[in-house]
Amino acid sequence: MDQYELFVSGELQKWQFNMLKGPGFLGKLSKKAQDKINSFIPEKVHNAITTVIKQMIRGVLFGAKHTTAKPLQAASLFERELVVKEKIKFYRSTAALEGGVTGAGGFFLGLADFPILIALKLKLLYEIAATYGFDLNDYKERIYVLHIFELSFSSKEHSRNIYMKLVNWDQHAAALPRDINQFEWRKFQQEYRDYIDLAKMAQLLPVIGAPVGLIANYSLIKKLGNTAMNAYRMRLLQKEHLMN
Repeated sequence: MDQYELFVSGELQKWQFNMLKGPGFLGKLSKKAQDKINSFIPEKVHNAITTVIKQMIRGVLFGAKHTTAKPLQAASLFERELVVKEKIKFYRSTAALEGGVTGAGGFFLGLADFPILIALKLKLLYEIAATYGFDLNDYKERIYVLHIFELSFSSKEHSRNIYMKLVNWDQHAAALPRDINQFEWRKFQQEYRDYIDLAKMAQLLPVIGAPVGLIANYSLIKKLGNTAMNAYRMRLLQKEHLMN
């Protein structure tokens, strides 16, 4: 390992430790409250939301590859991460501006932020994957992207389960079904919706909607970028270790 890879390895270990930590008291309490609320929502509403999010994400997931650069080859980890950090910075600023504008526009513009933000998040993940050298034409790499999304925006308990899939990715990928419709869309949308509910609901309120939208979107993209960097660092360093 070079000096930068040693630094990254230390950062990765801290991140992995946090991924394995159990939920705190407030986290458990919040999860119970969300589960209780979800139990009151009619099944047909859950199914409708699942379908909308599924189609929305599938559209972005299979369309983004046409506007994403080819996988970056023959570059050091340091060089890759210089590019990745710039991409995160750009999308973070873009999402913050978009959140501020839609938050200032009232209820209906606030609602429009939801699909726009999902598109920005997935596009960022596609660009990060390509910069780390992974080919998104591979269906399993697109599933990896969805798992990073889940890892970023889920309850502690669920994110820990997703993390274990990524740690053992080769084994998990080998058992994946060929049909993306068999992905756990219901769990995906429910975890995501529960995670961002508070911030997004506050964004719909008059007066405070603009600053809430700006701060929330900035923070969500920042977290997504950090999660993606560590998820791909983990794969690259594991691969290097196996090769050595």
